[in-house]
Amino acid sequence: MVIGGTTPLMLAGCEDRLSALHPAGPAAALIATLWWVMLAGAAAILVLVLVLLALAFRRGGGPSAGDSRGEAVWIKGLGLGFTMTVLAALTAWGLWIGERLLPRPGPGVVAVEAQGRQWAWRFTYPDAPGRVTEGALHIPAGRPVDVRITSADVIHSFWVPRLAGKLDAIPGHVNVLRIQAWAPGEYAGLGAEFNGPGYRRHHFTVVAHDAAAWDAFLAGETP
Repeated sequence: MVIGGTTPLMLAGCEDRLSALHPAGPAAALIATLWWVMLAGAAAILVLVLVLLALAFRRGGGPSAGDSRGEAVWIKGLGLGFTMTVLAALTAWGLWIGERLLPRPGPGVVAVEAQGRQWAWRFTYPDAPGRVTEGALHIPAGRPVDVRITSADVIHSFWVPRLAGKLDAIPGHVNVLRIQAWAPGEYAGLGAEFNGPGYRRHHFTVVAHDAAAWDAFLAGETP
């Protein structure tokens, strides 16, 4: 049976609901932390470049031997050494975060299936055979959920900014995204890739239930 989704989400005026910097789950928190760390690293490099630029404009005449040694410290030690060290650290940090975001087997993991099409999302639940929802993905709060994502037509992009990163929905292929909500509630999701003239309305809602409400949903006691 097909069950209609919750009230359609209007994207206009929902900046906070679609903000990756307001995480509501562990995967989104890791991504937000990565963003802030990369911003700090980029800002440090920018400040250094601006300082070097300012010093270059303040200098006058040709450099002396002593100045040449000082310039070597600035250019090689800071301009190259500092920048490459920061970039290497950011790369290592990003790889570590990416590794932690991979879906791994574990106790209590819930599986759901998401199929994108122009321009709607259809969700099914292996733990509740025959249960289908459109426009609303139901999950248990506080438990890891593996979303098996595919597409019925063209390539789409599944994204719930406050719960996890983006992952493509590809026809004939299944990608798995691990999401988790810390608390019950509704979280905005959308197709984050242009897929035709109707892409602006290609959105959905993730409904996170507490334990009792999740059991009731699986039993078919709630819509």
